[in-house]
Amino acid sequence: MLVLAIDTALDACAAGILDTDDGRLIAQETLPMKRGHAEALMPLIARVIESAGIGFTALDRIAATAGPGSFTGLRVGLSAARGIALAANKPVVGVTTLAAFAAPVIGEDRKPPVISAIDARHDQVYFQAMNGDGDALIQPRVAPVAEALAASRFGAPHLVGNAARLLADRWPAHAPPPVAVDQQAAPDIAWVAWLGAAVSPDAAPPRPYYLRAPDARPAGDSLLKPRALAAS
Repeated sequence: MLVLAIDTALDACAAGILDTDDGRLIAQETLPMKRGHAEALMPLIARVIESAGIGFTALDRIAATAGPGSFTGLRVGLSAARGIALAANKPVVGVTTLAAFAAPVIGEDRKPPVISAIDARHDQVYFQAMNGDGDALIQPRVAPVAEALAASRFGAPHLVGNAARLLADRWPAHAPPPVAVDQQAAPDIAWVAWLGAAVSPDAAPPRPYYLRAPDARPAGDSLLKPRALAAS
């Protein structure tokens, strides 16, 4: 399967093409940026397609980060993914940003809890917590930082995401410290692609996953398993 992955949810504009048979990205490009995704994305995708030496019709699927993240950035990436999918007559899926952050940690030999967190500003974070096998401990939500820190009750975690350092700096003194702190501005586009390849298009529609009311709604366990992490 050839999967075009797109990420514009946070502070990067990225695209990559995964060849699942070969087990690697055959082309990719990531540009760090806080603004300007709309202008940068389509030329970036064109360069990635050219680098891969394929056409859009050769793709089997398009995947895009669906949130949480910047409302503007999410609309840019999802609109591009849906437009390419429509033009090429290919399926398109959404992958949550929290899942993409967590995916490379889930399934490692060590099994600490994993907390993926994104800065929601105003002393709030988007976050989810799971055990080392990917089972939900706390479902994805937006909450005050203090609520995310209460996840210390599950034991010393692996923190990942663009708010990983924020949580680590305020980690409760009485709790076991995090085993690792992976501060990342944006998820690895390779994991967006792998998660996009793993999920069923019926289970992961390409629509914004904001988590803020009135858009917030329950997320299923498929968000939390590395073999089926995707947007609901």
